Amino acid sequence: MSRVLLVCGSLFLAGSMMEGGSPGARVPVLLELFTSEGCSSCPPADRFLEKLDREQPVAGADLIVLSEHVDYWNQLGWADPFSSQLYSQRQREYASHQGGEVYTPELVIDGQKGLVGSDEREVMQAVRGAARGQKAMLQVGAEKVDRQLKVTVRLSEPADGVLYVALAHDAMKSNVLRGENAGRGLSHVAVVYAIQKVGKVDRQSDTTHEARISLPPGISSEKTRVVAFVEKTAGGRVVAVGQTRL
Repeated sequence: MSRVLLVCGSLFLAGSMMEGGSPGARVPVLLELFTSEGCSSCPPADRFLEKLDREQPVAGADLIVLSEHVDYWNQLGWADPFSSQLYSQRQREYASHQGGEVYTPELVIDGQKGLVGSDEREVMQAVRGAARGQKAMLQVGAEKVDRQLKVTVRLSEPADGVLYVALAHDAMKSNVLRGENAGRGLSHVAVVYAIQKVGKVDRQSDTTHEARISLPPGISSEKTRVVAFVEKTAGGRVVAVGQTRL
C-alpha cells in the first residue's frame, strides 16, 4: 500500500439476483476512491472500482462510485491530470473524522469507513454492512444551461446534513509517461472533475434543492455522472445519495 432533462437515478429499482439475494429495494452505497496515477499501488484499486461499478455484485445494494484523484503524489515524477487539492483536502477531512491516516488507494464507504481500495475481501464485507443501513430516497435531475449544469435534488423526506453535488467523467484513460507507473496505460471510472457544497439541509427545510455548477474550462458535460449526497455535519456519514447520467 502506497501511499437532456430530467433523468432520475438511484430510485431503488428492483435488484437483480446477486449473491443469492432476492429482488427488492436496493440501498445506495457511496464509494469514494482516493487514488493517484503517480501511485504504483493504485491501479488494482482503480480496476476493482470499475468492477464494482460494472457488476454491482452486492445483493440489495446500488453501488455509486467516485474516483477522486489526490494531488500529493504530483511532485514525485508525474502530475496526475485528474488531480486536485480539493480531493486531497476532502480525504484529510475524512481522516480527521475517522482518526486515521491519509494514504492511497483509500476507499471510503458512505463517509464512515476507510479501507485499502484494493482489499477486495474487506471492501465487500464493509459494503454488505453499509447496504443493511437505511437512507433517505433521493432523486437527481440535471440539464445543461450554457456552460453550467442545473441540478435538481429531491429527497423523499427531510434529512439533516450538508448537500453536495459531484460531477464525474463516466470513464477516462491515460498513458503515464513518468513516475511509479511510467509506461502504463491506466483507466478510471467516474472521475470527479467538480464537487460543490450546495448547503445545509435539515428537517425544516424544503425537500427539493437546486444547484448550478459551472463546467471547468475545456470540460464537456457529455458522459457525465451527476452524484448528489447528504453528509451528516458531525462525522461525515452519508444519509442520502443518488445519481443520474448525461
